[in-house]
Amino acid sequence: MKTNKISIIGTGNVGAATAYTLMLQKVASDIVLVDVNKQRAIGEAMDIYHGTSLVAPVEVVAGEIADTKGSDIVIIAAGIGQKPGETRLDLVNKNVALYKELIPQIVKYNPQAILLVVSNPVDILTQIAYEVSGLPKSKVIGSGTVLDTSRLRSSLAREFNVDARNVHAYVLGEHGDSEVVCWSRLLIGGLTFDEYYCQEKIKENKQKFQERLTNETKHAAYEIINKKGYTNYAIAVAVSRICTAILRDERSIMTVSCQLNGEYGIKDTYLSTTALVGRNGILDVYELPVSASELKALQDSGKILADIFRQSNL
Repeated sequence: MKTNKISIIGTGNVGAATAYTLMLQKVASDIVLVDVNKQRAIGEAMDIYHGTSLVAPVEVVAGEIADTKGSDIVIIAAGIGQKPGETRLDLVNKNVALYKELIPQIVKYNPQAILLVVSNPVDILTQIAYEVSGLPKSKVIGSGTVLDTSRLRSSLAREFNVDARNVHAYVLGEHGDSEVVCWSRLLIGGLTFDEYYCQEKIKENKQKFQERLTNETKHAAYEIINKKGYTNYAIAVAVSRICTAILRDERSIMTVSCQLNGEYGIKDTYLSTTALVGRNGILDVYELPVSASELKALQDSGKILADIFRQSNL
């Protein structure tokens, strides 16, 4: 019988929450946790496994890189975490050395797996994983702005008092300070943002409303980190959602970090855009007809990431 195996490298706050979410949502039949702190990995695996009889049969174990062999997806959550006052891009050179050592070991045991990078700065580290792994670009994916997009949709749903699942909005570009909210492509229940905004007769100036929601989306992680020290729950749900789309071959359109090759005038750079995700990873990349100002902002975001990648110690 075919089983779905997911391995998670790094069992810190994000890795552990992701494993827990995967178990709750019954995404995989086998979950392997690997961490440099072996006792931490063992403890997390035990704690999660003890709840499986109340959910569904899932094998959750701790192990070494070799124990990940045969994984369908390897989630990379290992890396230096973001500290208060740091941007995601501040982390890049701290994590490059780790990836150069780690990725070849993962690919040795999992040459057919999809690599799903979660560690920050996710766009840069995903590109580094691609360069080091030798895998096709379709099989090296970053969690990208799936979380940012969810944050935006959730905020809009709260503002308009509607079901977030009826809000269709996208955050593109860097998972970070230069990300772009595509207001021009935003739909709520089939209505454009402008149409819905007018219908609701909201008193706040529309431009100020957009600026406020954009800033809330961009700065959400910083606010959470300042308050509790890290983010973990929502990103775990986002990663679980990506894994589900892959393993069930859903052909879902998601704002994952993938390599652009001419879309939006950006080439050979990993950042988030709408992409078709299925069993073989990235099946297609879509270029949205964004506004001129959004296109400029997206190209600026691509330049920032390309410059950082060139300056990295790869």
